[in-house]
Amino acid sequence: MIRHIVLFSAKDPADAAVIKAALERMAPVSGATTFEVAFNAKRDALSTEIDVVLYSEFETWTDLETYQSHPLYRETTDVVRPLRDQRIVVDYEGNSL
Repeated sequence: MIRHIVLFSAKDPADAAVIKAALERMAPVSGATTFEVAFNAKRDALSTEIDVVLYSEFETWTDLETYQSHPLYRETTDVVRPLRDQRIVVDYEGNSL
């Protein structure tokens, strides 16, 4: 199982909702077995810079690549990129416990 986690910080805090809404549009076309977009709860006082989290799981690396090549992915990137300050991506092959 491939886990794909993307963390976003908004340049303007008011844009976090726009980023979240844009990312949520990807859910139906993602091909992911799990696809979640949420606001960071910011419960850790030492790490509050991330506003929006995307967490997804894919069966294979090819499935993740297919998701990333979808036209709606590119459209979403065009919306989100100018609004974000940071984008941190973590991709790893995990196993179920």
